[in-house]
Amino acid sequence: MINLQYLEIFVAVVEAGSFTGAANTLGMTKAVVSFNIKQLEKKLGVSLLTRSTRKVAVTDAGESFYLRCQKLLQDAEEIWDHTRQDHSGLEGILRITTTPEYGARVVVPVLSEFAALHPQLRIQHSASSKNDDLISERFDVAIRLGKLTDSTHHAKLIDQFTILPVASKTYLTRHHDGNISSLAQLQNAHWIAHSRLATPLNWPVITPDGSSVLFSANARPMIMADSASALHIFSRNGAGVALLPAWLVKEDIANGHLIPLLPDHHFPSQGIYALYPNTRYVPRKVRAFIDFLQEKIGHYER
Repeated sequence: MINLQYLEIFVAVVEAGSFTGAANTLGMTKAVVSFNIKQLEKKLGVSLLTRSTRKVAVTDAGESFYLRCQKLLQDAEEIWDHTRQDHSGLEGILRITTTPEYGARVVVPVLSEFAALHPQLRIQHSASSKNDDLISERFDVAIRLGKLTDSTHHAKLIDQFTILPVASKTYLTRHHDGNISSLAQLQNAHWIAHSRLATPLNWPVITPDGSSVLFSANARPMIMADSASALHIFSRNGAGVALLPAWLVKEDIANGHLIPLLPDHHFPSQGIYALYPNTRYVPRKVRAFIDFLQEKIGHYER
């Protein structure tokens, strides 16, 4: 008889690259994970993994077995979902990754509501400025912002948001006589830029007359940072101009801590995407959360 727990543990070890990582993912001890893998190899009569002090690697037999295990576990989850969907709420684990800023401001409050509606569902939320790999990190959904370039996963556009060049009154008074009134002045500003963007200071801009021009700063950024929250704090403290999401800076604009620059010019809107693994079957918990997030997202962004 097939023991699906053996297969789940084996898949977790392969995707985590270690017994420790798999144990953390599954909520087990490393010893339990190791014991189950040994039992699985004993039953099969083949070595699936090679061990070293730091990580494990998949043998040729293990690689082939891993691919078949993935499909079998997906089929099992589909059967389980279809059988239960009309008779019970969602259950299992829903693993979500977001950026720290958008996660804290929007996704976590939505997750809280979602969790209250589905008490049998366990939520795991991870906040990271990096684009975590959905497969190796075993995430069900990643919420990504900006221009989507990753085509290896399913993606659903949830919403869009505007981005604004902003600066503090202190910076503007010190360097621009209190105001920036043209693109030429904006090009010569002290810029704070996002280090994870390939071209952080090159953007198409729609001018007041409706024409599109390519904006490009005339000098390298004065400061680089790898998160929107860091750019936000730098700009609030007078370090320069930053291009930031409207949802992140709206309160500072309202209370005068930040000044929007050239409000009659428009930088391109950015997307909010829900990414999920490109598998044949999409779990009901994933579909339900994405639909719930899309329904609620406007309320939390206002």
